Amino acid sequence: HKVGKADLAVLMLSLFLSRHKEYIVAFTGYFSEKARSLYISSALRGAGDKNLEWHIVPRENPASDFPSDFELVHIKQASSSSLLTLEDHPYIKRVTPQRKVFRTLKYIPCKSYSGVSLCRDKNQFSFFFQGWHDFQIVIDCSSCFSGLGHGTFVAGVIASMRECQGFAPDSELHIFRVFTNNQVSYTSWFLDAFNYAILKKIDVLNLSIGGPDFMDHPFVDKVWELTANKVIMVSAIGNDGPLYGTLNNPADQMDVIGVGGIDFEDNIARFSSRGMTTWELPGGYGRVKPDIVTYGSGVRGSGLKEGCRSLSGTSVASPVVAGAVTLLASTVLNRELVNPASMKQALIASARRLPGVNMFEQGHGKLDLIRAYQILNSYRPQASLSPSYIDLTECPYMWPYCSQPIYYGGMPTIVNVTILNGMGVTGRIVDKPIWQPYLPQNGDNIDVAVSYSPVLWPWAGYLAVSISVAKKAASWEGIAQGHVMVTVASPAENDSEVGGELTSTVKLPIKVKIVPTPPRSKRVLWDQYHNLRYPPGYFPRDNLRMKNDPLDWNGDHVHTNFRDMYQHLRSMGYFVEVLGAPLTCFDASQYGTLLMVDSEEEYFPEEITKLRRDIDNGLSLIIFSDWYNTSVMRKVKFYDENTRQWWMPDTGGANVPALNDLISVWGMAFSDGLYEGDFTLADHDMYYASGCSIARFPEDGIVIAKNLKDQGLEVLKQETAVVEGVPILGLYQTPSEGGGRIVLYGDSNCIDDSHRQKDCFWLLDALLQYTSYSMTPPSLSHSHSRVAPPVGAERPLPQRLEGNHLYRYSKVLEAHLGDPKPRPLPACPHLSWAKPQPLNETAPSNLWKHQKLLSVDLDKVALPNMKSYRPQVRPLSPGESGAWDIPGGIMPGRYNQEVGQTIPVFAFLGAMVVLSFFVVQLTKAKSKPKRRKPRIKRPTYLQQQTATAGKNPTV
Repeated sequence: HKVGKADLAVLMLSLFLSRHKEYIVAFTGYFSEKARSLYISSALRGAGDKNLEWHIVPRENPASDFPSDFELVHIKQASSSSLLTLEDHPYIKRVTPQRKVFRTLKYIPCKSYSGVSLCRDKNQFSFFFQGWHDFQIVIDCSSCFSGLGHGTFVAGVIASMRECQGFAPDSELHIFRVFTNNQVSYTSWFLDAFNYAILKKIDVLNLSIGGPDFMDHPFVDKVWELTANKVIMVSAIGNDGPLYGTLNNPADQMDVIGVGGIDFEDNIARFSSRGMTTWELPGGYGRVKPDIVTYGSGVRGSGLKEGCRSLSGTSVASPVVAGAVTLLASTVLNRELVNPASMKQALIASARRLPGVNMFEQGHGKLDLIRAYQILNSYRPQASLSPSYIDLTECPYMWPYCSQPIYYGGMPTIVNVTILNGMGVTGRIVDKPIWQPYLPQNGDNIDVAVSYSPVLWPWAGYLAVSISVAKKAASWEGIAQGHVMVTVASPAENDSEVGGELTSTVKLPIKVKIVPTPPRSKRVLWDQYHNLRYPPGYFPRDNLRMKNDPLDWNGDHVHTNFRDMYQHLRSMGYFVEVLGAPLTCFDASQYGTLLMVDSEEEYFPEEITKLRRDIDNGLSLIIFSDWYNTSVMRKVKFYDENTRQWWMPDTGGANVPALNDLISVWGMAFSDGLYEGDFTLADHDMYYASGCSIARFPEDGIVIAKNLKDQGLEVLKQETAVVEGVPILGLYQTPSEGGGRIVLYGDSNCIDDSHRQKDCFWLLDALLQYTSYSMTPPSLSHSHSRVAPPVGAERPLPQRLEGNHLYRYSKVLEAHLGDPKPRPLPACPHLSWAKPQPLNETAPSNLWKHQKLLSVDLDKVALPNMKSYRPQVRPLSPGESGAWDIPGGIMPGRYNQEVGQTIPVFAFLGAMVVLSFFVVQLTKAKSKPKRRKPRIKRPTYLQQQTATAGKNPTV
């Protein structure tokens, strides 16, 4: 389900509910309304339930006039057997609950709204606009009038022909409205809009909307189908920045151009969502997103009725790129070369990198329309990579990879590279990728394993590169380099091609810094495997005060919402590694501390046994828990008044019953109390945000208690009470010889970027000194807040919520007739290291340069002669950017950093002469007085093209 973006970037996720009585029945193809009804009737008759009540829900919109690949069915009291019977029909592909979308605007300085924007024949289609006088061609507009004006603005950025001129004013606009004035929509409404776009042969589609649910399968599948039909989709990356791990779907998909926002000073907009993608967690690593950034703060566009206004948000940045894409596509003479992959290749290869900004903030950089034009008009079908190289020494762009060197015995560093295939909608990797280390640059000191998409579809796939240090380099320090060679093949559209296939070979340079293996005391292992988040289940927020953000959806990774904590630990000299597998899959003798934060997952019995053994042998454990109270969980469930269905949390802020199972052998346990409040500890101001307390702790341990408010009582009864002496922190040295230490703290919000009010990084430092070096902090051991450890025998421990559905999303539990049972313990990940093919040659000294797409020489690509045919342009208003007036599209000092090292002296001198000529011309141009030039007819080359084609270019 999707959530619209607010104009000023602070549109908050409200809630995504499943309409359990309505189901989207997806078919294997497109069928008429009559055929769809017959297939569903036939399938449900086979269920054998004569009392089953169902009907097909009418869908009244323009898409209903065409064949469709889905139907919406209302089933009263649907059983699992009836749904399985539906899916057993040979023409039915999948049955999924209908998703309902609520949009709640947290902050709106001016009226705003979001919509689906589709474009065709030179531009996009956007929905909801009223300023008809601003647009030249409007082909379709079904229920366009919303009265809110966001769609008017989006359409104006793309295609306005009046005051606030858009990028492509000759565009044909197809408008389809998918949200009501009450901010409500359903997945099926989007599916109809997307089917409409496909059937109408739309070429560019702008989505100034998005949401965190990348597991809404009908929606995701339909986006793939759109791009497979050569629809270039541009989508806003989200307005949930500056927090990391906040990318929105569908902008986070490989086949979609995800757009972030910047201001007119080229600073990343604070609201713009940051990467990485979280689809791949916990076992893998996220991809680079956004793809590019462009202006999204204070952008001027069409007003609701007339004139111009300024809006901000990635929903504004997205149509800037969509308009640019439309304009670019209309300039390409060979339209067959324009597809979702080739357009994205041109945009990211031409983007201008912003200094001091990492790739999860800016992607490949700022949109550069002129360079994109140059690349696209000399383009030949090929494959390319995003990112195009891996340099673990390049900061800050390659953060977080550059933030920590690699060493022998560490968890492999995983880089998730996207393969873009401009040769065709489908492709494959020929044979296997080849690893070639550079011997002069110590490439044989690293091992590389590669996994990849078996099929590249649509237009893209992944290349996951795992990098580790060879055993012989355990005590070595230095730089190692090599590259991975990948050959991609696609069926040729023209069978006359040799072999019927097109092939393209790409090289992925790799550069890493290796250091000797750090001592055990300096190595911290982060448990990622036991963190769960939305989607797919309802995992509630950790801070119950944050009512406008009900879901825990940021990935709980050290490079997303725990980024500041990670940066702090690195600054303190710790090496942080991530465990994306069960606790049975790491060598505890290599690590000083295992860090478990905000864990929602259950534990395998084998994990519990191994952890106890590891701690007896010297591993230390720090647990940051969160609230868990079944009464509060029932209280924070959501009720859908339309379907009269409840959506119940699958766990609390953390899975306290599972944590208690893990630590019970040491006589420890967390309670189901729920507390909050400000306090002071060791002269540091602290805030306890919806944390739990310690219910049991060994008698010889150290326990710190504070006076806190009973937040559970406030949530349940709206009453306020202060509880004295709430145990919140415990430190314990296990009794076995050489045994490790255990620390419990009842709240993770003080190290979580999501809702942190006061950080407790100082406390984490003190706890790591205790666990790693056995140094008890005097500020804690002699604290006046120290109390006797609680025995907890008088109060029962928290129990799992009866009837919860955690097993549906758990990697540990499986469904069972009674209580859920653990699954069999999965095998630990095993990497197949590539056999090296060493190269006895020197590696390139500078890996960063714009992708040299095959047969593209930008110096030989002439720009259109627009000097004599420049259209009328209004004077810039205060605060507006004159970025489009850069002479010749030249960005000095950005692109060819290796020129002086790589070309002969004579060529260099010749280049300097040419550069001097352009400087002189530029100086002359700037000295001329500026004046408004009259609007005149189109450039000659466009007139000739139009006369030849007999119609406007299709975009």
